[in-house]
Amino acid sequence: MAATEFITGQRWISNTEAELGLGIVVENLNRRVTMQFPAADEERTYAIDNAPVSRVEYPIGEQARTKDGVSFEIKDRHEQNGCLIYFGVDQDDNEVIVPEVELDSAVQFSRPQDRLFAGQIDKSSRYRLRLDTLQHHHRQQQSPTYGLAGGRVQLLPHQYYIAHEVANRFAPRVLLADEVGLGKTIEAGLILHHQLITGRAKRVLIAVPDSLIYQWLIEMMRRFNLQFSIMDELRCTAMELSGTDNPFESAQLILCGQNFINDNASRMEQILACDWDMLIVDEAHHLVWSEEAPSTLYQTFEALAQQIPSLLLLTATPEQLGLESHFARLRLLDPDRYSSLEQFREEQSHYAEVNQLVQQLIASDGIKALQQSTDLQQQLNDYLGTTTAADLIAQVNQGDNEALASCVNHLLDRHGTGRVLFRNTRDAVKGFPTRILNPYLLEKPPLLEELPEDAPLSHLLHPEKALGEDWLEQDSRVAWLTEWLKQHRLEKALLICANADTAQQLEEYLRLRQGVRSAVFHEKMTLINRDRAAAYFADDEDYAQLLVCSEIGSEGRNFQFAQHLIMFDLPLNPDLLEQRIGRLDRIGQQHDVQIHVPFYSDSAQAVLLRWFDEGINAFRHTCPAGQQLFEQFSESLEMLIRDGADEATFQTLINDSRAAADAIQQELQDGRDRLLEMSSCRYPDADHYVASVAEYEDQADLKAYMEFVFDQFGVDMQENGEHSVILQPTDQMIQHRFPALADEGCSATYSREEALSREDLQFLSWEHPMVTGAMEMITGSEFGNVAVTTLKLPPLQPGTLLVEAIFVLYCAAPRHLNVQRYQPQATVRVLFDSNGNDLSAIVTDAHLNKLGERVKRRVAQNLIRHARAEITQVLENVERTAAKQQQSLIDSAVAKATAELDDELERLEALRAVNPSIREEEVMQLSTARDDILSHLQGAKLRMDAIRVAVIDK
Repeated sequence: MAATEFITGQRWISNTEAELGLGIVVENLNRRVTMQFPAADEERTYAIDNAPVSRVEYPIGEQARTKDGVSFEIKDRHEQNGCLIYFGVDQDDNEVIVPEVELDSAVQFSRPQDRLFAGQIDKSSRYRLRLDTLQHHHRQQQSPTYGLAGGRVQLLPHQYYIAHEVANRFAPRVLLADEVGLGKTIEAGLILHHQLITGRAKRVLIAVPDSLIYQWLIEMMRRFNLQFSIMDELRCTAMELSGTDNPFESAQLILCGQNFINDNASRMEQILACDWDMLIVDEAHHLVWSEEAPSTLYQTFEALAQQIPSLLLLTATPEQLGLESHFARLRLLDPDRYSSLEQFREEQSHYAEVNQLVQQLIASDGIKALQQSTDLQQQLNDYLGTTTAADLIAQVNQGDNEALASCVNHLLDRHGTGRVLFRNTRDAVKGFPTRILNPYLLEKPPLLEELPEDAPLSHLLHPEKALGEDWLEQDSRVAWLTEWLKQHRLEKALLICANADTAQQLEEYLRLRQGVRSAVFHEKMTLINRDRAAAYFADDEDYAQLLVCSEIGSEGRNFQFAQHLIMFDLPLNPDLLEQRIGRLDRIGQQHDVQIHVPFYSDSAQAVLLRWFDEGINAFRHTCPAGQQLFEQFSESLEMLIRDGADEATFQTLINDSRAAADAIQQELQDGRDRLLEMSSCRYPDADHYVASVAEYEDQADLKAYMEFVFDQFGVDMQENGEHSVILQPTDQMIQHRFPALADEGCSATYSREEALSREDLQFLSWEHPMVTGAMEMITGSEFGNVAVTTLKLPPLQPGTLLVEAIFVLYCAAPRHLNVQRYQPQATVRVLFDSNGNDLSAIVTDAHLNKLGERVKRRVAQNLIRHARAEITQVLENVERTAAKQQQSLIDSAVAKATAELDDELERLEALRAVNPSIREEEVMQLSTARDDILSHLQGAKLRMDAIRVAVIDK
């Protein structure tokens, strides 16, 4: 019977839709064949000449099953009128006769040997892609920064140190308290992303002040590809009306306002009824607590913190502004450890002593001082124990350069709150630019001189509202801006004003009336249009000179490629002023940040300008106590804005503000916990983590791999300039959808630098959902696991069969254990010829890839059909040889896991003996994880993952 002859009643399987199961030929007319797939209740019609199907012919000795579920072993088979009849015995040794039409249709061939003999043969390119994917996936799991490389963030050591230290813990509970501008949200995002991608967390609740909800939504989506669902009363009610019992069970990642949770007892009950893995609370200093009267908001989150295993608290308010407030945050993290405020006060008093010791050790003469000072040596004995201190001192005396650093690290590990609290300051983190204030005194429009005394404060702060519809013609700020842009035509500038309408009208005027290359960015635009505006501003060639933003321009976006910031108006709130400046004042800014402030004399802007600059020095330096100072002086400040005052009164406000700001700054400096700052970023480790991420995300490898993936899956990829590509789904895609690729396509980049300036581009890293989804789609299916090729290899006789099998060490363990990181290699490759010779070391995969020639599917199917017995015999040799390597691989993995986990467990237990900040459950979990990992590894099995058959040609 010809391979392409279709007979009614025959069983075939689809090469492109294996999930349909076995098909039955029901009609063969007009050069078309129609097949019914009972298991999927589907029907397909194919052109006979190129039908993507393979004939299913079970061999003698195979196990099969009838459509009634009876299993039987095939003893014989006969062909009758083009169809097969199987003769066999069932499990009770009863003889059965089964026409092939009566076979079970719910059958899929996923094992490579099953697919090979069923004629489901893949292209050689897909086989190579599968093997590449296995190698890349194994390399991913081995990376020490796995889970931390996928964020659209700068590779800043202090952020990666915190993320690595915290993310690798069991159910981490920490307070992230970096100063403003150092990236607490990014640190939390990195930790969260790691916990999710490694399987340590699945359900997460983020609670933030209402004003920050959309900033967090965008940050999580843009930076970490995490899609959060916002929950508010309107959405909850709508979901309940549609039949949802508990709206908080509807999504894995949920974001909501703190007041929404606090103000609604029934919603709080619903949240508590859910199983959460992690809770993140931003602006945690709003949770007010005292021993006598904790606030309702504090009690609400205390209830959540008691139930949810992992907790991240974020606050920029330093502990020096209130020990009681600081204790309240730590009490949420570990109520057993921080149960007494008085005890905490006592502990805090000793931290200064340890801090002083550390400063002596890290001084330029630290080694000499330690060698000569019996007092320093005695302090080490007191703080580290006699044995540990003696060993370290001996190493110092022997000239060990690392010993002094080891002394400091021991002190950092054992004393203070460094394990539960991380705080980096601008004094400790270098790389920030200088800020330069450029004020411009302008003529005041006549209409503003005539404002009534009871004019709204918004008219004073935003003069365009008072000037009316033709404000663009009257406002001298507009004329000044037009002239300034002409003088700086080749330089990019970011302009921020308070209102969306102002931004929209101003940008339109500059673009249409003045010919300025500009773009606008405000909250009334869609996210896509905002991205386009930001991308136009960021472009290196065809770019906007000016981006006009409403206040949301100071939230979440970084424009550090520009150096000019124009304040079209000034906000009342110093924190909002800092957010504006922070769009350009970032680590990595290559220039001084030029802050331009146009203002009128005797105006609200003039008052704010002087108070911000002379009173609290908020333009030239960060002002961590800005909100506190504003609350203290807001009444006097508003009075000056409304009523004006003589210079003496104004100068008094300036002097009082400066004195208060200096006092707070001095208090912060005097109370700086340098021990905490040192433990919050140990630079040798931090630099190692950053280097690991840079190595891990090798752009060239990823780009080449994904181009291979896109080609094989039918995704259209076009170069779009030097650093980006355009991806589009096509009708030729082998899957209905490609992971993380929208129907309308997307633009993407492999460059981290480009991604940071172009938020309209997807940042394709090894951890992007498009990449991980493609890898899972390949390794989690039979894609590319069978190939047939021919090649010329003179030392071998023509007609010789070569069978290459790829094995993986399969370990069915929970994902959060990440057992693959202990496995010594990604795959085991074995190659035998039909004469029983092991040629694995002689004929490499590179030989087969380079010399292999394509074989048409029909030819390959016929070849496999006729050589089945021979191939089966070779596979037996292959599997026996691979099996001999199984135990050595397991032993190697177990040895590596035992060494690493025992060291970590010993270190943690030793630290717990001297540092009560380490929770008992953390040690217990690590011990349990160690036992689980070793148990799973010892039960691992080598499993055949792919087969390639090669025939030596003449």
